[in-house]
Amino acid sequence: MLSGITFRALKAKEVLKVAEMKANMNHTFVICAYKESPFLEECVKSLLAQSESSVIKLATSTPNDYIIHISQKYNIDMYVNDGENGIAGDWNFAYSLTDTEYVTIAHQDDIYESEYAKRVLEKLNTCRKKPLIAFTDYGEIKYGKREKSTALLKIKRMLLLPIRPKCMQNKKWIKRGILSLGNPICCPSVTYARKNIPDKLFMTHFRSNVDWETWERLSKLDGSFVYCKDVLMFHRIHEGSETSSVINENKRGQEDYEMFQKFWPRFIAKMLTKKYASSEKYNKG
Repeated sequence: MLSGITFRALKAKEVLKVAEMKANMNHTFVICAYKESPFLEECVKSLLAQSESSVIKLATSTPNDYIIHISQKYNIDMYVNDGENGIAGDWNFAYSLTDTEYVTIAHQDDIYESEYAKRVLEKLNTCRKKPLIAFTDYGEIKYGKREKSTALLKIKRMLLLPIRPKCMQNKKWIKRGILSLGNPICCPSVTYARKNIPDKLFMTHFRSNVDWETWERLSKLDGSFVYCKDVLMFHRIHEGSETSSVINENKRGQEDYEMFQKFWPRFIAKMLTKKYASSEKYNKG
């Protein structure tokens, strides 16, 4: 027979476990699925394998048997966007499906390390200044091979050096500074603190720089860009990605120039656009 003390101790552990489960449900992954990506299932598996559970949902504007099969196989609720289309429209729709405090929009081609959610939520919950977004370092998958250190990744890490110290993450000049020479923040690595940022998060103006434009707008707000320097997800680069498509159509240059003008005079923006274009070869599948 259990003693009263032992019973109370076990009861306390059960209560703590339930509290921890509820805390884990304060975060949602929403997977944006499009057409029939052969990498979707791998993305789903990486989210289900997280060391701490989160709510998982799937959003698509191209419902088909393949996506339906994946959602049913893994018992994930699927939602169809029949409103505003395009990247921004799809991301806004995915974001609107959530009611948790923290949200990660997962891209169907990417995979997340098992500690991603745990580490990011730890960072957000210990942030002393109001968090706006949290993001991690990342690696790349190209031709099926994972790479943690490429020339482009090294450059992005250098751009992010000023925001590593916690005391700098809420400084507007630091937030804007890391964005002024390019976009070093990997969109699928980002978790949004929804109570501190706008409900309509993404603007429909761009195809390639939807995320960069969003960071630029958020950088003007009071609050922190919380950075985790560990590689906690892998972004896949392949010919079928939207980024590769825009680059191959030679449409990215104008978008980059428009973004640089938000930080620099036109003549500097032109020079940076030309320099930035040389990095595009790393994003081609």
